[in-house]
Amino acid sequence: MGNLASTYRAQGQWDEAEKLQVQNLEIRKRVLGPEHPDTLISMGNLASTYGKQGQWDEAEKLQVQNLEICKRVLGSEHPHTLTSMNNLASTYRAQGQWDEAEKLQVQEVEICKRVAGSEHPDTLISMINLALTYGKQGQWDEAEKLQVQNLEICKRVLGPEHPDTLISMNNLASTYEEQGQWDEAEKLQVQNLEIRKRVSGPEHPDTLTGMSNLASTHSYRGRWDEAEKLQLQSLEIRKRVLGPEHPDTLISMGNLASTYGKQGQWDEAEKLQVQNLEIRKRVLGPEHPDTLTSMNNLALTYGEQGQWDEAEKLQVQNHEIRKRVIGPDHPHTLTSMGNLALTYGEQGQWDEAEKLQVQNLEIRKRVLGREHPHTLASMNNLAFTYRERGRHAEAVALMKNCVALRAEKLGEKHPDTQGSISFLRQWEEEMEKTSMQETTSQGE
Repeated sequence: MGNLASTYRAQGQWDEAEKLQVQNLEIRKRVLGPEHPDTLISMGNLASTYGKQGQWDEAEKLQVQNLEICKRVLGSEHPHTLTSMNNLASTYRAQGQWDEAEKLQVQEVEICKRVAGSEHPDTLISMINLALTYGKQGQWDEAEKLQVQNLEICKRVLGPEHPDTLISMNNLASTYEEQGQWDEAEKLQVQNLEIRKRVSGPEHPDTLTGMSNLASTHSYRGRWDEAEKLQLQSLEIRKRVLGPEHPDTLISMGNLASTYGKQGQWDEAEKLQVQNLEIRKRVLGPEHPDTLTSMNNLALTYGEQGQWDEAEKLQVQNHEIRKRVIGPDHPHTLTSMGNLALTYGEQGQWDEAEKLQVQNLEIRKRVLGREHPHTLASMNNLAFTYRERGRHAEAVALMKNCVALRAEKLGEKHPDTQGSISFLRQWEEEMEKTSMQETTSQGE
């Protein structure tokens, strides 16, 4: 039963997997008892399936229960307890509860180091997870430091071609990417992809993930042809190997649509995104996180084509679902809010845009911190709205603050920092010219 459920999970058939896992857990509770190790494994597997479907409350409830039993029955330093701790931390992270996730992961790293040693595979995995949480909070220096250390140990202890070494390499590349260090990111991703092709084969899921990551970097650097070529190849292989409705196939479809959009090929992008959204609604349900991501992407494509009514309709629906399902303060909800505000702005509905952007900035400051990249993006967007409303002094003051924080947090050479600097200079020059014209006019 457990093996069949795993097969369903691997194929993205979450309903079938969940049904079997619920049945499996009930049988094990009755036959073995609620605290038997096998029962706890079943509980953990079911929680994981809930998480894959975006049912975070159900996942968290089971994982908290699982961790408490593991601590009491097996002890706080038992491998199963640490696995349970890591799973709960991942669920916290998926819900944007960064403090709770970080607290558990720091504890896990410390225990693993003490019990298994600083170079044990379990320690390295816990280190990777903590680095991901640092990254999600915009703490790139801390993330990079851990990931560099992790990669060096993995290479030395496990070898340069071990799966965990390649995961570590990929994560470090992503952190470089987030900081705008494209050369470093691309170098690692090319190396990663070459190894995966040779070791796992060109059609292995991990190879295709590596292909997608490299395509993403090409896309960020404006190398559309290279990105599109890799994404088409990835999509074709995933359709053939995994099927047209597998979650990974749909991710490839979404990535290719994004690349079409960045090249201004809106018809091709829209066609893929409509197809993607329809499949996800049918397979995953209308409120699944991946379905909402598809809805958001299609709305952005409508916006780029000036189809504001269609964009607004989807974004309002997306925002309402996210507020209800994952809460008003979740990072994904805030992204929806920010996108809807931009759509209001594009239609000249500045009151609605400003109201949402002020609320968005305040929540991100409270939840993520004033220096988080997402908070700074909100600050940047609100400054533009102030300027569009003729409140030039407020716009310049806010953008100055944004530039200072971005330079400190991301570095002066980061694309986001450079963009804010460019607009600030332009706005200051315009204000200076306006001031000089007014002075001249008064003199006459």
